Amino acid sequence: MFFLKEKSIPLNEIFKDKFVDIHSHLLPGIDDGAKNIEDSISLISKMYEYGIKNFITTPHVLGDVYPNSTETIQKKLEEVKSALSKKGLNDVTFRASAEYMMDEQFVERLKADDIIPLKDNLILVEMSYFNAPFNLYDVLFEIQLKGFKPVLAHPERYNFYHNDFQNFYKLKKAGCLFQLNCLSLTEQYGKSVKGTADKLLKENLYDFIGTDTHHHNHLKLLQKIGTKKTYKKIETIVNNNQKFLE
Repeated sequence: MFFLKEKSIPLNEIFKDKFVDIHSHLLPGIDDGAKNIEDSISLISKMYEYGIKNFITTPHVLGDVYPNSTETIQKKLEEVKSALSKKGLNDVTFRASAEYMMDEQFVERLKADDIIPLKDNLILVEMSYFNAPFNLYDVLFEIQLKGFKPVLAHPERYNFYHNDFQNFYKLKKAGCLFQLNCLSLTEQYGKSVKGTADKLLKENLYDFIGTDTHHHNHLKLLQKIGTKKTYKKIETIVNNNQKFLE
């Protein structure tokens, strides 16, 4: 039996000019992403080659591990923007938000209005990969009570939900938007994550997509999504990301 190889397409046919990557770790030295300013510019330059010219980068805000303040993030943002200008990448749109772990410190930030939205009232949030917060739905309620709308990063990567798909519907009903990680469509995170991502796509539960780029190995692996079959799966949510430029 012969199998036809999937037709490859360049990534700049997937990531069109108005595409905005809403999940990445490109600010230097403040989380597990870019190590320094040279690393930041190198990553952005490679993504530029892939057609990605618009960024809302999202450093971790995670308890005492990555206790990044709004001030810290804004300072690093200006550093990168200055370096991009010196590099001549003047057609790059580069903004910053954060990826907020839904922990006790996050709740305190929420109360203090110390939150950087992705755009308007959208904020990127995540959970531990080991288990959901015991008060998850209370936190989601508090987010919305403050006038924000939660965008849950990579729901497909929360393995504790894989055996009970109804949890994803429950999260959507509670007001969560879903953001797919591009690399979840490869076997980067394992077959179970890929299978869950495919099922969530089939059920039309995703709202947005992001690269979640941390380092060059991620960008090398990103080329694996460059097929017509994959693009057909994600075209709608890729187009949704354009709304962040409006």
